[in-house]
Amino acid sequence: DIRAGEFFSILGPSGSGKTSCLRMIAGFEQPSSGRILLDGVDVQGIPPYRRDVNTVFQNYALFPHMSIEANVSYPLRMHRVAKHEIDERVSETLALVEMEELRKRFPHQLSGGQRQRAALARALVGRPKVLLLDEPLGALDLQLRQQMQLALKQLQRDVGITFVYVTHDQGEALSMSDRMAVMSTGHIEQVGTPREVYFHPNTPFVAGFIGKANLGRGTVVLESGATVGHWGGISFPMAADTPLGPCAFSLRHESVSLSDGAGDIAVRGTVEEVVFLGDSSEVMVAVDGMTLVAKAPAHLGFALSNGQAITVSFKAAEVVRIDG
Repeated sequence: DIRAGEFFSILGPSGSGKTSCLRMIAGFEQPSSGRILLDGVDVQGIPPYRRDVNTVFQNYALFPHMSIEANVSYPLRMHRVAKHEIDERVSETLALVEMEELRKRFPHQLSGGQRQRAALARALVGRPKVLLLDEPLGALDLQLRQQMQLALKQLQRDVGITFVYVTHDQGEALSMSDRMAVMSTGHIEQVGTPREVYFHPNTPFVAGFIGKANLGRGTVVLESGATVGHWGGISFPMAADTPLGPCAFSLRHESVSLSDGAGDIAVRGTVEEVVFLGDSSEVMVAVDGMTLVAKAPAHLGFALSNGQAITVSFKAAEVVRIDG
């Protein structure tokens, strides 16, 4: 269920089915099974223009021959709304997206971010119950995309309507969502808050797709009355209620430290590779027949060389057991 008034993201790689899901909500495609309820009403067979839903696309879909003011007012004019109400609602909506001073300009005179704001205004002016956003920031450069993420979340809070946001960008989903669904090959792998999905992934796919994680097969056993995880050649204590048996383990890159005092589990290994990422480095360390990747400050990576012996550590509590 997507709750009224929340910012809900559908996250997944290309081909996972997230855009098809959005198109079914909008009415552009029909589900092969199941039902779609909007505000408790089954919308099967109801055409898109009669659903209280609007969509914002990546390519903006603005009319190039119309001013921004005319683009935004277009849906209201098509519904024969009174002129004085059109003027009032267009002004309110353009002010909401901080575009009021640009209302007389044409799309080709605007930046990518401004065109996206204009597209948002046109979608919002009809006051829909649900706004669907299909990778709306995908065509923007990184810095502008990050600025628009903050603006979109604030806009959603201001208008108070439900946003359903489709993206393949984990950072977008994590930073903006109240809750999110992670999709893979047409199936929803997990639904939860960004913190729940990031720190407590339900499946190996979610653990690997959201952020960066060390993943591997292992097992949980009882040893002398204690619950112990075995992953490669590494052993670590686990909570007493942890299910026993074969499983997958996940450990975030940032949870692995290049220091023997940062965690309760410390192991010796050998540096395999150091990858410079600008503000940080990824250090790949061969440990007991497996490779652990640690995210470290860039200057620590500079001091390491391939083949160098090193100690890495982590907190046993940050290892996540995953079914499958």
